[in-house]
Amino acid sequence: MTNVTFEDLGLSPETLKAVKDLGFEQPTEIQEKVLPVLMEKQLDIIALSQTGTGKTAAYSLPIIEKIDLEGWQTQALILSPTRELCIQISKDIQSYAKYIPGLRVVPVYGGADIQKQIRDLKKGAHIIVATPGRILDLIGRSKADVSMVNTVVLDEADEMLNMGFKEDLNAILFETPRDKNTLLFSATMPSEADRLAKQYMEEPLRITVGKKNSGAENVSHYFYMVQARDRYKALRRLVDYNPDMYAIVFCRTRRESKEIADRLMRDGYEADALHGDLTQAQRDHVMNKFRLRHIRLLVATDVAARGLDVNDLTHVINIDLPEDVEAYTHRSGRTGRAGKTGVCMSIIHSREKGRLRRIENIIKMEIVQQPVPSGEKIVEQQVLHFVDRLRAVEMNDPSQDALLETARERLADLSKEELVDRLVALELSLLIKAYKNAPDLDYKEKHSSRGERERGRGRDRKPMREGRRSAGYGRDRGNWVRFHIGVGEKQGLQAGDIIGMINRATRSKDIPVGKIEILKSFAFFEVDANYVDGVEQGMRKADFRGKPVRVERAENSGPRAPRAPRRKKERVW
Repeated sequence: MTNVTFEDLGLSPETLKAVKDLGFEQPTEIQEKVLPVLMEKQLDIIALSQTGTGKTAAYSLPIIEKIDLEGWQTQALILSPTRELCIQISKDIQSYAKYIPGLRVVPVYGGADIQKQIRDLKKGAHIIVATPGRILDLIGRSKADVSMVNTVVLDEADEMLNMGFKEDLNAILFETPRDKNTLLFSATMPSEADRLAKQYMEEPLRITVGKKNSGAENVSHYFYMVQARDRYKALRRLVDYNPDMYAIVFCRTRRESKEIADRLMRDGYEADALHGDLTQAQRDHVMNKFRLRHIRLLVATDVAARGLDVNDLTHVINIDLPEDVEAYTHRSGRTGRAGKTGVCMSIIHSREKGRLRRIENIIKMEIVQQPVPSGEKIVEQQVLHFVDRLRAVEMNDPSQDALLETARERLADLSKEELVDRLVALELSLLIKAYKNAPDLDYKEKHSSRGERERGRGRDRKPMREGRRSAGYGRDRGNWVRFHIGVGEKQGLQAGDIIGMINRATRSKDIPVGKIEILKSFAFFEVDANYVDGVEQGMRKADFRGKPVRVERAENSGPRAPRAPRRKKERVW
């Protein structure tokens, strides 16, 4: 970084004043690289940068500067994967443009009143910020016109593609002018995003802040290995060992996120869940509590947490590693933002070590194993935290003098040592009792059978052949329907590819997937019977590495009860 200021970037006095009001003194690295280019040229750009590095200002400030306020038409379209990010981008642009009267920004997204959005569009929109599904709906109704835009921004393009918006993006971009300025911002650059860029961008300038597909350098990565049944206990210990933790806890399914949040709340933690079953009003209520720090643990799925803009998160905790390895980058990118440091913790079982190593290869950073904090260490940490809070209490309110004098008189017979002992006992007695003689939770290889160890080593060497079970970490529940897919090991198919295809076909990461069998030229996978229709319909347009692939129900594929387990399953919580 150099000593470049916003004044050096050619911004108007009105925009500079708004930027100063927001407390921005110097541009971030991505802003310093992108802003001058867009201010001077009409150029397509691919910018790779992690979440929280200032991407919104990098593309929106030049857009604001170039808006023709006398023109009635929509001049810029910004696409984002989720309604939360859509709303946040819209608010940011309105903040940057608050001294530019007449500039209209309209957010349109699913889950809100479409008639109100139509009325807002009728009043005029210089800039539309939209989720792909809703803007495509509005274009189809002839309520949104993007035929005259001069700039299209694909924000978090990798997430939009991962959520299955590829066809929607193609349809939207088809409605825009060929000579527009296309800007693609992304944390990672999967092959689908690269193909999209080649199709719709002309000789784009590539700008990378940090390493391609890498994790943020100011985030430390740790993992804790425990038995599957001890994950929740390990989570509690990590929270108790970090008394100032302000974190998102990631789960794979909405059911797990609700179960874990409910248990945390029952155990006295300031926590709540964010998942797909919540209404928009409920989501807003939970997020408002989290932003105000009325809760300090937000338990969420990947889908629910996309697009969240929360400052100063100290930690991200993965109680489940994501099936999509690149999703780890997005999770960990929620902390360590705007130059601050953060910590990403993952609670894993030995069978997940192989996936952890693949994640390391992608983020190009080491994920260091740490011991789960012992009960003794947690109590010691909590006592030190209590002492620090006690020393930090300000004693400058004269109105309390009489009360304090009364308290001193009542406690005069206690020595300093007795007083300290009683204060600690009063504050931490329940915690001390909970962790008295607490067992070691760290997974020990010697605790597993020889066969189990060999299976674990095998999974470290080869891709996992087992899919996820929505009800929780390998527990069998519900009925399963079996599907046949016309590619297999010979074509390089892996379990993660099948789950990714299901995610894209259903635009959800919460579909319960059962057993996955990958054979030489074809494969089978199981889906919970309650989700079969959506999977079957979505898979009609399935593709593997860009080539269409046939997916259909296997013979005798009606719902079946799960087979009785050969050995006793471990319960998770």
